[in-house]
This record gives sequence, C-alpha cells and structure tokens, in this order.
Amino acid sequence: MNEDREFDDEAMPAADINMTPLIDVMLVLLVIFMVTLPVLHQSAKLALPRANSQREDVAAPHVDIVVDAQGRMSWNAQPVQDSGLSARLAAAARLSPQPEIRLSADRATPYGRIAKLLSAASAAGLARVGFVTEPDAPRRAE
Repeated sequence: MNEDREFDDEAMPAADINMTPLIDVMLVLLVIFMVTLPVLHQSAKLALPRANSQREDVAAPHVDIVVDAQGRMSWNAQPVQDSGLSARLAAAARLSPQPEIRLSADRATPYGRIAKLLSAASAAGLARVGFVTEPDAPRRAE
C-alpha cells in the first residue's frame, strides 16, 4: 500500500503556476511605460495669438520699427541706435493708450537681434507687438 501512495503522488498534477514568464512580461511592460510616460507629459504653456479677418483699426496708435538685414533699426522711419531704443520703448510704454509695436524685419536679420528687441519691449512694459509680413504671391494654376 505504501507503494500505491507513492504512485498516486507522482500522478497528481502540480498545482503551482510557473511565475517566471509572467514576471518577465510585467518587467517589459514596466520598462515600456517608464520610457513613454515622460514623453507624453512634456508640454509648454503658450499664449498663442488669435487671428481674425476684421480690418485693423488704422487710427490706433502704433510705432513702426524696421530692422534691416545688417541689423540697423529705424523708429517710425528715423534711424535709432541700441542705446536710444530702450528710452524710446519706455516713453512709448508710458503713453495712454499704449501704442502697438509693428515690427518689420528682413528675412536675413539674425534671430538674436529680433529676440533682443522683443526682450527690450517686454522689459519696458509694452505688451502689444505685431509682426508685419508680406502676403504670399498668388500661385498660378498649372
């Protein structure tokens, strides 16, 4: 009878689950989530401008600043140096209502030059800056 008992123990199926493949799959999923999660949450808060199709009020006060390809600036068609720019921006910021800065820059103007101008306008307290562009030429139907 003792021999029958040993035979019965061997014939019974094992009730244990092999956990190794399950753990491997879970670790792979964990690594995938750890890699993709930071990518999904990268964002920057932007205050994007709104475009409308209404005509601009021509009588609104504005200042035209033109920057050419060499980085030379003019304030309402009068040449201005970097040293006098901050004083003019501060004077414009004190006006009521504040004028809009209309910035026209050549395509070849270095970006650093425009960034310094925008930074100076922001530091002076001017919040309304517009970029003047030329419309694209109409394309011919081919």
